[in-house]
Amino acid sequence: MSRFTRMQVLNTMYDTGLVPIFYNGDLNVSKQVIKACVAGGAKIVEFTNRGDRAWNVFTALISFLEHEAPEVMIGIGSVIDAPTAAMYIASGANFVVSPVLVAETARVCNRHKVPYLPGCGTVGEISRAEELGCEIVKIFPGGSIGGPSFIRSIKGPMPWTSILPTGGVSLDNAAAWIEAGAACLGMGSKLIRKDWVAAGAYDLIRENVASALKLIQEARNA
Repeated sequence: MSRFTRMQVLNTMYDTGLVPIFYNGDLNVSKQVIKACVAGGAKIVEFTNRGDRAWNVFTALISFLEHEAPEVMIGIGSVIDAPTAAMYIASGANFVVSPVLVAETARVCNRHKVPYLPGCGTVGEISRAEELGCEIVKIFPGGSIGGPSFIRSIKGPMPWTSILPTGGVSLDNAAAWIEAGAACLGMGSKLIRKDWVAAGAYDLIRENVASALKLIQEARNA
């Protein structure tokens, strides 16, 4: 089960404004990526369920963080069904992210008081997700749906909606997303570049994370 309460996880997302997203099948590489993100100021990360060894790596990362960085929260992404969500929750996932909205997954997460961030692309899906108890709703793919203007349009009639865009989010447009009303940003390959990971250039990842957090705070204070 999660070492953190649902509110602790959600408040960390709100406070920091950034969720770095990555997958790597090598445990040691994944540890280094997380270390770089934390060194850059991140307090929460999303590991995606995208490879055959994803569960094995994730469970090992849970143990690693518990002993080496107990303040860091880690969730699982790319979850498309309730059984997979339950498996990762039982392994210690602090939150669950999906590219789609699945009602049964929401129920499983709610039963265990673990945040569920489903992917939505319409006002109807966002409203349905909120009805199912989702505090923060993911819009995906953010860049294709309409970019920051989509969030701005949603926040007009639904100012209570908290949105995390992923897909098409980068340092170049981070400020625009925040200024449009995004609660926090999910950043993957534009933040944790695959060529940097392959080259072991973790210092560049650290610098990128630090830059993203700075841009987010500046946009919030503008």
